[in-house]
Amino acid sequence: LALKHGVAIGSHPGLPDLMGFGRRVMDVTPQEVKDYLCYQTGALREFVRAAGGTLQHMKPHGILYNMMEKDEGLAVAAGEAVLESGGQELILMALASGKYDAACRKRGVRVASEGFADRAYNVDCTLVSRKIAGSLITDPAQAAAQAVKMAVAGKVRPIDGVEIDIAVQTICCHGDTPGAQKIVRAVREALEKAGCQVKPLRDWLPKA
Repeated sequence: LALKHGVAIGSHPGLPDLMGFGRRVMDVTPQEVKDYLCYQTGALREFVRAAGGTLQHMKPHGILYNMMEKDEGLAVAAGEAVLESGGQELILMALASGKYDAACRKRGVRVASEGFADRAYNVDCTLVSRKIAGSLITDPAQAAAQAVKMAVAGKVRPIDGVEIDIAVQTICCHGDTPGAQKIVRAVREALEKAGCQVKPLRDWLPKA
């Protein structure tokens, strides 16, 4: 279906935490994380190849994404997994203006700095914990406004402060956020109205 409609495909590998949907912290080593990412991404890559397509990106899922922001060893493991799974053709999604993003860029990984339309931010550009009220943005208009501000002005307003700088190259809307379909539609329409062109990263993102 994605290939039919020209939608780029990426892997979303995470921790082996089925009960917690990959959103609970686990005690893992960098090598274990690298193995998880390579295994899951490699499986999807081959399914996509068999269907006549190519894998565009890898984005670590759930709490693992946040753990990499706090642990450079895990961030480096993600970068190594991307390079071994697809080289310079495979793009790694990383938290915009974060440590994980910078650590992987230093190692020659092709990184796309990611912003979130449907999540609230802390003043240090990290995401507000899902355990805290207000961490999810479920109003389509609010999500669209945040996406446009990040994409056009390079700014985002944290949950408890004034606007801060953020440099984004791609924007995420979670599929399991309540009202996700309406949010995605509102975000895309707002971005296009603001003069942004929505297209696959592989078509324009520079290689490292």
